[in-house]
Amino acid sequence: MKTNFTQDAHVQELMTRRFGHDNLIAMATEQDHTPFVRAVNTYYEDGSFYVITYALSNKMLQLQNNPKIAICGDWFTAQGLGENMGNILAPENADLADKLRTAFAEWYDNGHTNDADPNTIILRIRLTSGVLFSHGERYDIDFTK
Repeated sequence: MKTNFTQDAHVQELMTRRFGHDNLIAMATEQDHTPFVRAVNTYYEDGSFYVITYALSNKMLQLQNNPKIAICGDWFTAQGLGENMGNILAPENADLADKLRTAFAEWYDNGHTNDADPNTIILRIRLTSGVLFSHGERYDIDFTK
């Protein structure tokens, strides 16, 4: 079923229920015509996935040259655009950072994340299109409308 995300409350609810908490998904980027994929912890909200990462990581360096991202996880595949939202402690990120700390509470303070480091950032994956499977239904989603 083809659907426009902003007009389909059922698909919005499915996405939030399935991904509105800590999820491990595969995220692919590209550099010099070579794909790179890695598993990332994500939190989903309103048509975007969010990742806490390091500004100097390979994924962020690759996204500077090509912001296109592909993701896959839990019967969902999608394409989107990566956006560096800046440091997790930036005032404009305060509300989102609180949500991310809550979603990632199980591992957030295990020494892997350092909020005081200015290179600790929020990556937003703004979805453009995707395919979601749920209870035998296929949803081809246009996130841009």
